[in-house]
Amino acid sequence: MADDQRAWESVLSHLERALLDGSLAPGDRLPGERALAAELGVGRSSVREAIRVLEVLGLIRTATGSGPSSGAIIVAVPGGGMSALMRLQLAATGFPVSDIVDTRLVLETHVARHLARISPDLSAATSLLDAMDEPSLSEAEFLALDQQFHLSLAEASGNQVITATMAGLRSAIESYVTAGAHAVGDWTATCARLRDEHRGILAAIADSDEDAAATAIRDHITTYYDQITTEREQNAQAPAAQPR
Repeated sequence: MADDQRAWESVLSHLERALLDGSLAPGDRLPGERALAAELGVGRSSVREAIRVLEVLGLIRTATGSGPSSGAIIVAVPGGGMSALMRLQLAATGFPVSDIVDTRLVLETHVARHLARISPDLSAATSLLDAMDEPSLSEAEFLALDQQFHLSLAEASGNQVITATMAGLRSAIESYVTAGAHAVGDWTATCARLRDEHRGILAAIADSDEDAAATAIRDHITTYYDQITTEREQNAQAPAAQPR
């Protein structure tokens, strides 16, 4: 597997090839998590993440249990747009960050407005925010929960295309968000601000205030992007320390 691919993306690529070349077809069952993990040399959590993306794309259905109906069954092959979305999952890290941010603004402000109209179940998003309050979280752990929070809002909207697109962009979003965090001078203060902004987004949605929800998530995305862009430029311009 390529060193620059995250493990679950490699699993997804492997399964995509099998679907496209006919090695796997509708009605077939995916190999179990343990078998796929061993075959591809990855952890079972990576297999689960790839399977979750396939399920979001509507290509498989999963059932819990241990009987003959358990596991993941292929229900469709990735033709047309579905194949494009799967390829987006693997290629998005090569897109300009500004394009990723602009796309997030289009998708996520729409999601926020829609959620404010429909009074959705926000328990998953709330649970993620509660988890983000844990002071012992590492930067990477906090940001992973952050990305899952944004994806949970897309999932709550019920729009499968938006959810699949957000899932396809996830690795690209994580890449710029994480790289930018390394340039932040006061991560503790930034982390506290992000938590407050998340709560504000949910509060606006719960209040059924479409404008406030859209504004809250737009400001949340753009403020962080502007911050990391500015701090990275400042770090690049700072004079190097002179050797003693």
